[in-house]
Formats: sequence, C-alpha cells, structure tokens
Amino acid sequence: MKDKTPKKYMNPYLGGVLLGLVLLAANFISGRGLGASGAIKSCVVTAVTTVSPSAAENSDFLKEYTKAHSGSPMKNWLVFEMLGVIVGGFLSGALAGRLKFKIEHSPKITSRKRLVMALIGGILFGYGSQLGRGCTSGSALSGMAVLSLGGFITMMAIFGTAFGLAYFFRKNWI
Repeated sequence: MKDKTPKKYMNPYLGGVLLGLVLLAANFISGRGLGASGAIKSCVVTAVTTVSPSAAENSDFLKEYTKAHSGSPMKNWLVFEMLGVIVGGFLSGALAGRLKFKIEHSPKITSRKRLVMALIGGILFGYGSQLGRGCTSGSALSGMAVLSLGGFITMMAIFGTAFGLAYFFRKNWI
C-alpha cells in the first residue's frame, strides 16, 4: 500500500541560505547577479528572428540585442541559468517524490480559472519586469546583495504590493 503522508518541503531558512550562496557564486563566477527576464527576452528575440526575419531586420531593438549577444541571443548565460532552474526544479520534485501533474487550486474555483489567473499574472509580471528593466531576482535579490538602495526599495514594493492585493485575489487560491 502506498504511503499517503505528504513529503516535507525544504526548510525555508535553509532554502534562503542556499539561494544566497547561489547568488554569491553567480556574482563571483560571472560578475553578475541572477535574473530570469533576460533569458525570456533572449528566447523572444530568437523566436521573432526565426519566424519573421524581415521584422527583426526592421527593428532597431532586435538588431541591437542580437548584436550585443554575439549574433545568437540563445548563447546568453541567462538562458543556461534558466535551463538549470527548470532541470533543477524537476530533479528536486523527483527526489522529493512530488513530481506529478496536478493543478492545485481552491475548491471554490476550477482548474481552468486557476490556469487563466496564473497566465494573466505571469504576463503582467513579465510586462512589469520589462518596464522595470529586470525581474525580481535581478532587481531585488541581486540589488540587495550589493546593498543597492534600489534593490531594497524594489523588494519592499514587490512584497508590499503583493500583501496589499492578496485580500482581493485570495479566493483564487484559498
């Protein structure tokens, strides 16, 4: 008979220390902090260039971005970082016995609504990361790691906004 007791997650304090060590290693090895939005941008630029070369040729931004990354945005180290995050997430889930396809949601909503809300949130967060010239890991974590006032302000704004809006959106999760 299969054991129904859920496996425990990693201690969040240990996870925070490990994240800090990864951030320190990234700064030491590459001279840069962590970030995810640059990897997404590299994938989008590559997709646009592949699907519509003429549109890419007429876009100053796409030409500059491709030129800045030695002709291939997919060789950007952030792309490899994000691949490592994805592979690491799957390995972590597999080792903890939590690797399964299940859409967790409140009994008050459907799986479809949960996915739509997650997609809308992801799109808004991605758009916001481009307006802010970087994602939370780049702006907040890496900024705080080098004691940047902007990094601390960004982190407070992220968590403050999330805390302020949580009341209005909580029915989608609990």
